[in-house]
Amino acid sequence: MKLAPNRRKTVWIAAAIVAANGFFPALWILFTSFKTEAELLRHPITIVPHDPTLTNYVRVFVDQPILLFLWNSLVVAGLSTALCVFVSALAAYAIVRLRIPGRNLVLSILLAVSMFPLISLMVPLFQTMRTLGWLNTYPALVFPYAVLSMPVCTLVMASFFQDIPNDLENAAMIDGCTRIGALWHVVVPLAAPGVFTAAILAFVNAWDEFLLALTLSSRVTSRTLPVGITLYQGEFAFPWPIISAALIVAIVPVCVLIAIFQERVVSGLTAGGVKG
Repeated sequence: MKLAPNRRKTVWIAAAIVAANGFFPALWILFTSFKTEAELLRHPITIVPHDPTLTNYVRVFVDQPILLFLWNSLVVAGLSTALCVFVSALAAYAIVRLRIPGRNLVLSILLAVSMFPLISLMVPLFQTMRTLGWLNTYPALVFPYAVLSMPVCTLVMASFFQDIPNDLENAAMIDGCTRIGALWHVVVPLAAPGVFTAAILAFVNAWDEFLLALTLSSRVTSRTLPVGITLYQGEFAFPWPIISAALIVAIVPVCVLIAIFQERVVSGLTAGGVKG
């Protein structure tokens, strides 16, 4: 259906606003990372650097152990995503396939839990991790991140599992597969777009989270990337070019991983359409 010229202009304007809102801050950070302090303070303000420099990126790797921060973030985000997807897949399958009393109540509780503000959980989480002796360790972040992402991931996967016919699982179980085996060998592969969507959400949430990482990991050696970037600022100075370069270093890995996941999601949708 073709849109009227006026409506088409409105759609293009709205799309341009959304694109500018998403890309302009990232472009500003990218351009700032190539500026010197003097050029950043120059008036009038310039967007594109006149004399680009890589000094800020060199200092990012020299001034602080950013590779260690990257590794900590990768381990924490990867482990929490794997745990979240595993448990959420089981929960979503149980909600969709099993006759659970109060199914709608369970879904309502999941939605309610996902809306809890993180700040309200800080004190009990800190006390729990201190009692377990997990402060400044990977488990102190892996388990909370996984739990915090489970409600949304469960709802996402449940919506995909619901569209898969029961006959496929019944056929697998007739051939000797258990119900859990049918889940992992039939349902999850067919619902690959939903599984990868849930994994993307869980990974990005863990990668970007700041408050829990700041509270539960006080040592420099155990800090994740969002908290480690704060170490580049001084007591009275904010070296924005260096901080911008560190932000670009933090953005690149997650962009690469998201691009890989999206390719798999698209290929899963295409394969399902061809085989169907």
